[in-house]
Amino acid sequence: MTADLIDGKQRDLGDGFVVRRMLPHLKARHVGPFVFFDQMGPATFGEDRGIDVRPHPHIGLATVTWLFDGAIRHRDSLGSLVDIHPGDVNWMTAGRGIVHSERTPPGERHRGQNLHGIQVWVALPKSHEQAEPEFHHHPAAALPKVQLDDGELVVIAGDAFGVESPVRVFAPMFFVEARLRRGARVPMPAQHAEWGAYVVEGSARFGGLALDALDMAVAHDGEPPVLEATDDALVMLFGGAPLDGERHLWWNFVASSKELIEAAKADWAAQAARFPVVPGDEHERIPLPTY
Repeated sequence: MTADLIDGKQRDLGDGFVVRRMLPHLKARHVGPFVFFDQMGPATFGEDRGIDVRPHPHIGLATVTWLFDGAIRHRDSLGSLVDIHPGDVNWMTAGRGIVHSERTPPGERHRGQNLHGIQVWVALPKSHEQAEPEFHHHPAAALPKVQLDDGELVVIAGDAFGVESPVRVFAPMFFVEARLRRGARVPMPAQHAEWGAYVVEGSARFGGLALDALDMAVAHDGEPPVLEATDDALVMLFGGAPLDGERHLWWNFVASSKELIEAAKADWAAQAARFPVVPGDEHERIPLPTY
């Protein structure tokens, strides 16, 4: 087994809202199908403040937001309108193209809120990267939980630890929240070939590497690593089968070829039909970056 420690890059987006990007990284462009991994917050917004991510496009991926605190309102070009809360799953499959926005819901904006969570992008296999877009919401009660003697696991997506999430995925993968007491030991699922662990709170060991809060470790090949909580810990576990080839990432686009990226850039700039407006959020959009 080969294990690497990943150090993230932190960015302050204003109002004390900090995002820590862990993937992609020079040591790990992807882990299983996971090509992007961010921690957002924890942040506290005052009255009449919040996040406003204007409508923007995606291709070739599925986006997942997992909240520990707060709420986010999701709207997309399919007409979806859902507020996500801690424990819920919003799984948006971009496929050939989708547009969405993420904003603080009016109630939380008015009174102020805390916000803390994880956002990931999962690359779609080549056979599905130009599929029709989809959106599915799964409430917290629908997700399988695994009780341990010294903790609890929530299987957000994929299959692991003897259970399978109802979230539709397109390749072998797992995405799990682990809340563990000190001394808990969790072997990574052997049916998967690549594994990662991100410590949100507390500390742990993973594949022989010591991890503090905000550290990530990734591993592949050989015997599955064991996660051991060296203090009470909240850890995100993830991974799956290796991708079916490298992916190009540019802005919000993920694709197996540069040609698909260039076509998406041109279509967004031209406001082409493949990227329709978001009902209820029609008046703003993020322009194509110039970098």
